[in-house]
Order: sequence, then structure tokens, then C-alpha cells
Amino acid sequence: MSDASSRTYEDVKNIILSAHEDTGAGDKVGFYDIWAENYEQDVAILDYRAPTLAAQCLSGHFHGDREAAMVLDVCCGTGLVAAQMKKLGFRHFVGIDGSEGMLELANQTGLYVDLKLCTLENGPLPVQSGAFDVVMIVGALSVGQVPVCVIREMWQATKPGGYICMTTRGNHDNVEYKSSLERELELMEEEGLCCRVMVDLVEEWEKAVTEREDGYIPGAVYLYRRAPL
Repeated sequence: MSDASSRTYEDVKNIILSAHEDTGAGDKVGFYDIWAENYEQDVAILDYRAPTLAAQCLSGHFHGDREAAMVLDVCCGTGLVAAQMKKLGFRHFVGIDGSEGMLELANQTGLYVDLKLCTLENGPLPVQSGAFDVVMIVGALSVGQVPVCVIREMWQATKPGGYICMTTRGNHDNVEYKSSLERELELMEEEGLCCRVMVDLVEEWEKAVTEREDGYIPGAVYLYRRAPL
């Protein structure tokens, strides 16, 4: 990777595109382990707004005790989502991520009461069922990252009446994944597992990185609530 202090938008594009060429889970984890040190400044170059947008969406609809609420930050990375939520009054975070490098930096923030290493490929999340007032996943619900089925595991971790907040990109390469995600959410609603609170469609989500797109790509924030008992 290029020198972080002199990195440009084109450099960051090339770094991310190189990750798209890796297909195995081990390749992805290795990429994020290496990228962790420069991750935050690189996504700032992309004007990556998802952590702020998701935190604000959740905050606008959460009416419980923020200082007491337990928040599960799935695919927490270096802690960008928890940092935004702390500004909005939340205090207790548990983080999950598949990259040890990312978790090391998340730990240095002092924001998390617990951090767990998990790649989210198979099986349940490594947390107690029904333990969290809020479950967040920001940035990872996209093609080549985590499977759509993880949202059912997130539902399992949420308290009855608790909130599940998710984001995904709306660019060309992610259209099929986004449709699959929305179908799964509709199915969960039909099953009576949760109800939609709001969907926020955002035109300027982050700067494009693929060759077929330029300017900003769109994205979406989904906020759902687990059905009460």
C-alpha cells in the first residue's frame, strides 16, 4: 500500500479494487488486517458517511435510556459507528469483527466493553440471544462481504422491541445484493419477526471506486424494530 500521508483518492480506489479481486474469506480478512492502520483516513478521503447517517437515523427513533442501552456493533471495524453513537448519548458497546487488525484499533478507542473475533460466515453471532437494545451493521452488508442471512442472527441478538439498523450501497455492483437484502427484510416482516421503522435513501453515500461509476454512489439506511413479546 502507498504511503498513507500522501494517499490520494485514486490511491484509495486502487486499494479497494484490489480487495475486490480477492475471493476467499482468508483473503478478505488479510486485506482488512493490513488496511486497518490506514482505514479511517482512507474512508475519509472517500467521504464515507454511513456511520454518521446510521447513527443519526437510529438516534432519531430511539426513545429509551441511551446511557443504559446495550449496543451490538456488528462488523465494527475500527469503531467509527460507536464513536458516532457515543456523541449521541450511547455508552455501552460490544463489537464483532472478522479482522484482528481492526479489533486491535477498536480496542484502543476505549469505547467497547467487549470485542469478539468472528467472520460471520456460518452459525450464530457469538453473543447472548435477546441481549441488545440496538444492533447495528454499517458498511458490511454488500456483495463479497457478509451474507444476507446475517440479519436473522442480528434479529436473534436483539431484545424484543429493540432496534436493528443496517446499511447497504446502491451502486451498480451491489444492486442484486440490495434486492436480496430487501426481500429478506420483507419476509421477516411477513413472518411477524420485525417491523420497518424507516428506510432512508441517500444519493451521496460515498465516492465511487469502480471504473463504471464516478462522482458519488447512492446508499440506504434501514431501521427495523424487533416485534415485542
